[in-house]
Amino acid sequence: MRRILLAALDATAPALAVRRALTLRRQTLRVDSRLYDLRSIGRVVAIGAGKASVPMASAVREVLRGRLDAVFVVAPGPVIRRAKSGIEVAEAGHPIPDRRGVQAARHILQLASSLDKDDLLIVLLSGGASSLLPLPAAGLTLADKQRTTQLLLRSGATIADVNTVRKHLSAIKGGRLAVATPASVLTLILSDVGGDDLGVIGSGPTAPDRTTFLDAVRIVRRYSLWERLPVAVRVHLVEGLAGGRDETPKPRSLNFRRVQHVVVGNNRLAVEAAAKVAHKEGYESVLFGMFVTGEAGQFGRWMGELGKELARRTTLPGPVCVLAGGELTVTVRGSGTGGRAQEFALAAALAIQGTPGVWVAGFGTDGRDGPTDAAGAVADGETVASGKRKRMDATRCLHKHDSYTFFKKVGGHIKTGLTGTNVNDLYIVFVHPVSIGRSVVHNRALSSRRSRRG
Repeated sequence: MRRILLAALDATAPALAVRRALTLRRQTLRVDSRLYDLRSIGRVVAIGAGKASVPMASAVREVLRGRLDAVFVVAPGPVIRRAKSGIEVAEAGHPIPDRRGVQAARHILQLASSLDKDDLLIVLLSGGASSLLPLPAAGLTLADKQRTTQLLLRSGATIADVNTVRKHLSAIKGGRLAVATPASVLTLILSDVGGDDLGVIGSGPTAPDRTTFLDAVRIVRRYSLWERLPVAVRVHLVEGLAGGRDETPKPRSLNFRRVQHVVVGNNRLAVEAAAKVAHKEGYESVLFGMFVTGEAGQFGRWMGELGKELARRTTLPGPVCVLAGGELTVTVRGSGTGGRAQEFALAAALAIQGTPGVWVAGFGTDGRDGPTDAAGAVADGETVASGKRKRMDATRCLHKHDSYTFFKKVGGHIKTGLTGTNVNDLYIVFVHPVSIGRSVVHNRALSSRRSRRG
């Protein structure tokens, strides 16, 4: 498990991902198929937001070899300790925005606006950017955005839906940052969104926005949040519907002709790297071909049932590792503490209880699953029974969305600390085929490896 998870993190290491994307030869910067002649460019400024913004900024600074005139990024708390000299880093709240984020977003907007058409603005985006850049639109307050964010995050809304609303309450998201500067814009992205939708990642501050005020209103009504929104937010959205507020810039806007977007890493890279290591460890790796979404509890039960069914088959060629990547959601109805990866693991544990030869794990690549200090959790067929012996009812904890408390008392937490990256989650099922009454490991590679190790 450790080797598999480390492989996933290594494959999406932000600094490495950025260095793969940028090539500087003499005074020419190559990014994908586009060339930037630095001799004809005035100022070069890098700005960024997200959990991986510090290592991404460090890599850009190393590649450009002193050509950067300024570097400013905003990141959640502890990552600032890894910042190198020459990089100005602001700390801000995540996932609920705070005043520090407003100040950082305002500073980024001012930096971008100060550039000329001959300058180059490099924007570094990674998971968490939406919360870290909470600059309210005119007429709204930080408190309005905090309340709205809390409601959306607890409603079970998808990240695309959450960010559609955020874009229409913001002065910087939904392409507004790109419009605010006359400079050329190069945006490097470590994607935490399925399908790498540029308008959703970080709420797309430099990307055209296909959504509208009408979409935002429909979303809050779909999740029964309209009456619970702050009055100022409802007024703002209604004014937008009536044409009294400017819409976010759309794909046909000429502003985006001078903007380049490059996705330097994503969830698929992490899943594929994990699968390769699982194969080396002697497992038959099976990958989901899709980015999984939906309720963590439901998908956890489904994956658990899959693992249980596979374990009963005597025709399997050997141990199997089923891997999926994505971002599940938790519609919170209780007062418990947890996150989507832990809820996945708890739901799967209930499905595989009493089944030997099956292990399940949910892992958030950023190292923080929900508002907890755990990255996720691992469970097996004995986890639920262990909980009962410690007076922890797994079913009750799942109903209360209290997966963190369950694994804290029973054991099974995966703890890494903040990893400095964020490409969503990994969901894994390990299966060793079992026959009646005993577990049978068929894989010869594992047996021979044990022999070689003595």
